[in-house]
Amino acid sequence: MKRRPRDIGTAAESATVKYLVANGFPHAERRSLRGALDAGDITGTPSVAWEVKGGDAARNASDLTITRWMQELAVEMTNANAKAGVLVVQRAGVGPANAGRWWAWMPAFQLVDLATNSDPDDLVTEQAFPVRMLLADAVTLLRAAGYGEPEARPVVAPYQPTAATPDGIEDIAIPGLEAVK
Repeated sequence: MKRRPRDIGTAAESATVKYLVANGFPHAERRSLRGALDAGDITGTPSVAWEVKGGDAARNASDLTITRWMQELAVEMTNANAKAGVLVVQRAGVGPANAGRWWAWMPAFQLVDLATNSDPDDLVTEQAFPVRMLLADAVTLLRAAGYGEPEARPVVAPYQPTAATPDGIEDIAIPGLEAVK
């Protein structure tokens, strides 16, 4: 029996949400349909719009199809008042249990902003060509730029030089390095 497009979309969105929840976006959930003011497929990720595509259409998407979906994402980013947007596309041979290995597409200027924390006024928005990476890598970039829940980090006291090392330089043992000396 052939699956309906709606069921295919629901399965892809659910797999993406499951991945996001497990990787720093604990409030992510599928968005109910909003009609003409579509704000993406996933909510609960402030300032990030998500468009998710699954099934054969996604696995066999052409460059033109990706371009159209990226245009759809740009509209959804505006409707959601989002600063970032990600198009998630199911990969051939990679099932829902491995959604982190699905393709994630972003406009090039957004990738530069996330990677360098650039001033948005300095970005060349004409460089909106799509850049492809794994969903896991896109989530890593988003988290490093401050999106999602903050990671639990141990509190580390600032380094204080000792009287024995007034310049603050001391030998630190690095495992395996003794063979190099």
